[in-house]
Amino acid sequence: MKLIAPLPLTASMLSSQMVYAQQEPVGQAPPEAINQPEVQAITEFGGVLTPRGQLVIEPSLQYSHAGVNRLTFQGIEILSTLLIGVFSAEEANRDTWTAAITGRLGVSDRLELEAKVPYVYRSDTLFATVPTVEGSEAGQFDIDRDLSGNGLGDIELAARYQLTSGRNNWPYLIGNLRYKTTTGDGPFDIRRDDDGIERELATGSGFHSIEPSITALYPSDPAVFFANLGYMYTRKDSINKRINDDITIGDVDPGDAIRVSFGMGYAINERASFSMGYKHDFIDSTKTEFIGANGNSTTQSSRSLNIGSLLLGWSYQLKPEVSVNLGLELGVTDDAPDTVITLRIPFGMGMY
Repeated sequence: MKLIAPLPLTASMLSSQMVYAQQEPVGQAPPEAINQPEVQAITEFGGVLTPRGQLVIEPSLQYSHAGVNRLTFQGIEILSTLLIGVFSAEEANRDTWTAAITGRLGVSDRLELEAKVPYVYRSDTLFATVPTVEGSEAGQFDIDRDLSGNGLGDIELAARYQLTSGRNNWPYLIGNLRYKTTTGDGPFDIRRDDDGIERELATGSGFHSIEPSITALYPSDPAVFFANLGYMYTRKDSINKRINDDITIGDVDPGDAIRVSFGMGYAINERASFSMGYKHDFIDSTKTEFIGANGNSTTQSSRSLNIGSLLLGWSYQLKPEVSVNLGLELGVTDDAPDTVITLRIPFGMGMY
């Protein structure tokens, strides 16, 4: 699962609301047209919709880095300077590049459809050692591995519908529905050696998932506040794949996730804007069935994950139909990637 960051606000985020206020005739009922602030607060979870008849093509490039440098001790501490047991050192670096093309079409004033096609390159470096302490009978075990993988990622499809028009000081509410396919190579599709150790990295999750969510946008001149609440359901699957002579993977039930994000965007001038926010994913444990050579099976559960990141974003509008958006995520929990940098260059065109 790919974890995803808010986009910066456009410079004209409040223009539609201000124009509406200026043009409303005194003594007449407000028009029935759907108004909304021009802001793409959190594109992945649903922001302001693409105008009716407009097609937005958005090429993007994302870089993610996660590093682990851990020293652990298993044994007995008699004095602060006397340890009896085994030390374990682990150092891992994981880098992921994702190039994607996203298309968004404004079907109507309220409905938007989206498709995203990613290409993923991953590179992992892992070094771990378990040296002995003097007097211990255990030997030293070292792991030094470099793995990579590249290919088509999981294609995503999404639909968004604007529920409210933001009148009477109410926020704009947008309902979102996202579906992730399994077009990428999952963790059980990649090559492994005779011991079941992977020889390449997956480019997809290997499991179908669907995510409903709701986004709230609240303009407060000169800023726009945004928040999103979603639930990601990942479908259980029967793998039934032998990974070595002794173990077969049976049913795998990936953990579902509750996703929360919120923040604020601020227009610096007519072209430039800045946004900041926070997102947190609560991911439940994954349950995996292991079937032995004798037919006996056991089910093991991974630990649950808490992935929290600070979000920063910048946007500059080159032309009315073209902008440059740069997003930065800084991990604030142990499970989150250290850094995620995303560059997007969306440009629009009229279709009908």
